[in-house]
Amino acid sequence: MTVSIAYFSDVLCIWAYSGQVRIDELQQNLGNDIHLHYHFVPLFAAARERIDEQWCNKGGLEAFNRNLHSIASQWDHVSVHPDVWLKNTPASSSGAHLMLKAVQLLQDRGDIDAGPVAAFNGHTRFEEYMWRLRQAFFRDCTNIGQRAELEGIAGELELPLDRIREVVDNGEACAALYLDDQARQKYQVPGSPTLVLNDGRQLLYGNVGYRIIEANVRELMQNPLEGDASWC
Repeated sequence: MTVSIAYFSDVLCIWAYSGQVRIDELQQNLGNDIHLHYHFVPLFAAARERIDEQWCNKGGLEAFNRNLHSIASQWDHVSVHPDVWLKNTPASSSGAHLMLKAVQLLQDRGDIDAGPVAAFNGHTRFEEYMWRLRQAFFRDCTNIGQRAELEGIAGELELPLDRIREVVDNGEACAALYLDDQARQKYQVPGSPTLVLNDGRQLLYGNVGYRIIEANVRELMQNPLEGDASWC
């Protein structure tokens, strides 16, 4: 049985950035048995306002930056720029999400090859674009809220910029992003990143270990009937 997994994240979420290695591992180990579909949540749709609201009494952006580096010091598989969120700060993740939805739509339609690419560590072109946007922000301190930066990274991957702009400008990417938000509300997704399995009956939210993720997926593979109780 193929297990359908909905993956919700914000491109500016550090937990999604660090957790991408788990998604890659899941696809490497169970790629033929899972169908992974990416959705985006507006966690940082108003990025500065969100940080101000949560950190204004704790030291503001500087304290937020220190907190991220304290978290990232535990990792050796990703790096975080010293000035992340202090310089080149995006106003919103929404522009990046619109571009990503455009690429995703074009890939789903067959206008962009949907196959895994060896040069991209097995990522599809859409997945590689998403990953490079995360890297550009967290590792390189690039303002991925700017369209020029988003298009520049797309150009590096030889993605069809004219078609991407068309899908953004005609509203299709916006409609797809709206549907992502409808799915978020339907499944009551608590934040980023969240994996939704079993049509919403199982939600894995936040910094969840790989073995827990795989155990939940394998349980569904072995107990595919709707309504079966899961041991995970």
